[in-house]
Amino acid sequence: MVLSEKVSQLMEWTSKRSVIRLNGDKFRRLIKAPPRNYSVIVMFTALQPHRQCVVCKQADEEYQILANSWRYSSAFTNKIFFAMVDFDEGADVFQMLNMNSAPTFINFPPKGKPKRGDTYELQVRGFAAEQLARWVADRTDVNIRVIRPPNYAGPLMLGLLLAVIGGLVYLRRSNLDFLYNKTGWAFAALCFVLAMTSGQMWNHIRGPPYAHKNPHTGQMSYIHGSSQAQFVAETHIVLLFNAGVTLGIVLLYEAATSDLEVGKRKIMCVAGIGLVVVFFSWLLSIFRSKYHGYPYSFLMS
Repeated sequence: MVLSEKVSQLMEWTSKRSVIRLNGDKFRRLIKAPPRNYSVIVMFTALQPHRQCVVCKQADEEYQILANSWRYSSAFTNKIFFAMVDFDEGADVFQMLNMNSAPTFINFPPKGKPKRGDTYELQVRGFAAEQLARWVADRTDVNIRVIRPPNYAGPLMLGLLLAVIGGLVYLRRSNLDFLYNKTGWAFAALCFVLAMTSGQMWNHIRGPPYAHKNPHTGQMSYIHGSSQAQFVAETHIVLLFNAGVTLGIVLLYEAATSDLEVGKRKIMCVAGIGLVVVFFSWLLSIFRSKYHGYPYSFLMS
């Protein structure tokens, strides 16, 4: 198949859909076999429902956003194309490339075989379209401005929250003492601190998967094994453990300063110590599982 026929066929398919679906035969003809003067970004995935790959579906949504941004860009050329190989349609391609996980993104350059940097570091960068676009620019010198479909959920929820707050202030306009409630402000500040220290900003910036399911064993991993990345579920777990430690400290403080009966204060003290010990041990265990050289543990290894 000559080069002009390849490019024409890819352009025709791209005019119909931003991401070209490839089976084994198309992959060998259009990507593996020379000649080629274009790059192809390929997402290897497993989208069929029986595969139960939640991450694949989430990554596919971001990948479609990236491909659509390029397809409808004024700078669109035939220098780069976006394609997809689903395991159930191209198992032979997975076997040819010795691939055993999905989703995986690989850049196939115009000349030669993909190098190490041509495989996207999904676990480190996450699969947000913006992160994929930066990687594509690094590998192909093609800059894609990601354009997301309008999402009104965020502004709508913010407006609803402001309306509720405004309504409460209006109803209690004759008594605004609650605005000076130290406990309420302290609780709000604590929630903010717990959210920030658990890694919620990482989730917003990096767009990591919620968890990872091994396609062969079906085992779910909620804690990332590297100190350079994390899953969304991991941040929720860390938030819960931090909250447990904080609650334990609060109980210890109340046990030492309150005017309750001695018996109740002892119960609060024991409960506070128990919460701090258990949840801090779990936090340390998570840290050890991510930073394997850390030599210390507490109660649990």
